[in-house]
Amino acid sequence: MGYIMDLRKLVGSRPLIIAGASVLLIDENERLLLQLRKDNNCWGLAGGSMELGETLEDVAKRELQEETGLTAVHLTFFNIFSGNDFYYKYPHGDEAYNVIAAYICNEYQGDLQGDSDEVQALQFFSLDNLPSNISPPDYKVITAYK
Repeated sequence: MGYIMDLRKLVGSRPLIIAGASVLLIDENERLLLQLRKDNNCWGLAGGSMELGETLEDVAKRELQEETGLTAVHLTFFNIFSGNDFYYKYPHGDEAYNVIAAYICNEYQGDLQGDSDEVQALQFFSLDNLPSNISPPDYKVITAYK
């Protein structure tokens, strides 16, 4: 069980400030990798919450590998996102003010394989032909990248 789940046992669904990271993985054809999330049925970036003792880059690498099966060879820091625009209420009721360190990954290895607990599908999209149902916190990160 992770750090956030442990906190949720104590505080319930009330808003938490949650630090985490996401990865804008771009392939050789300049397409962005997105995952269709099981929790909200929206497309989003690989990413998630920080565990105790991790660096933000560690979070990005771990979440990328867990959710997509891909290993980052190199990550480039893109930006930090936070504030009211990154408030999110999850479908199950948990509330979060996300602080997201976004990284760009152009160098990776492995085979695409989604985490069956979190991911319905993985797909590369052209930046000018993204799906309309993008998870709200990720939409703002992707828009800033574009």
